[in-house]
Amino acid sequence: MPESKLFIEIASLETEQKNPQTENIDIASTKEILGMINDEDLTVASAVRKEIPNITKAVDRLVESFKAGGRLYYFGAGTSGRLGIVDAAECPPTFGTDPEMVQCIIAGGHKAVFKAQEGAEDAPENGAREIIERGIRTPDVVCGIAASGRTPFVKGALEEARKRNIFTILIATVPKKKAIENGMIADIMICPVVGPEVITGSTRMKSGTAQKLVLNMLTTASMVRLGKTLGNVMVDLQLTNAKLRERANRILMMLADVDYDTAEKILKENGGHVKTALVMLLADVDVEQAKARLKKAGGFIKKAIF
Repeated sequence: MPESKLFIEIASLETEQKNPQTENIDIASTKEILGMINDEDLTVASAVRKEIPNITKAVDRLVESFKAGGRLYYFGAGTSGRLGIVDAAECPPTFGTDPEMVQCIIAGGHKAVFKAQEGAEDAPENGAREIIERGIRTPDVVCGIAASGRTPFVKGALEEARKRNIFTILIATVPKKKAIENGMIADIMICPVVGPEVITGSTRMKSGTAQKLVLNMLTTASMVRLGKTLGNVMVDLQLTNAKLRERANRILMMLADVDYDTAEKILKENGGHVKTALVMLLADVDVEQAKARLKKAGGFIKKAIF
């Protein structure tokens, strides 16, 4: 019986090859196993660094999209989908964004976040249907996350998005050429090639780490470009719990050189908006003037206080 097309496709992936550096991991000591994993992890950052030109293009396009009211939609399955969900979920508390601004659709739905839904990723029409049913449209951006560069669910989403002239990004950990051969096409393709995994085919390891690094870069750089930080301090956080409220107090104390009581007082005056509080303190203006300055400055505090 001849090998199937899928068998050949999967067998040719870099992540499915045996890693010569870890072939004796099964007889290694615990310390040796951990050393092998760490040694392989050290190669991931350099693979991602090679993709900075493509990541730069993606960030610039995302900033343009966000300014036009667009949303970022991640599409992924398994580990890739869960990484997208984590990144999307962390944007509101970190950067004060609307939960609609960055979202993730995982193959298999909510259940797949906590338990693998085998086979959920195999239908490209499911990815396409999500684009249609959610009303995803320009200026939204669709970003597929697929370590293998072949996941049918992701492929279907990207194809439907391109039909609708929606800008697309692909994050994969195989060479761009291999992803294209597998039928994956996007406007920007970010493909850090991490090579064989520590455990053959276990893409939650180096591939997952590489994808997480790229996702961090996409959203963090975009938010910085949108004025969500003052220097390297996140100042657009939402005060949704005690820890974040105290962090906000500390930010005001650190950046505006005020005491704890003053920080709390100013935050209460403006409804807990840290950026407004900072402009009030640094420019010595009232709430309404601070809001007007921020609006005129496009949300950038340094521009608002001068």
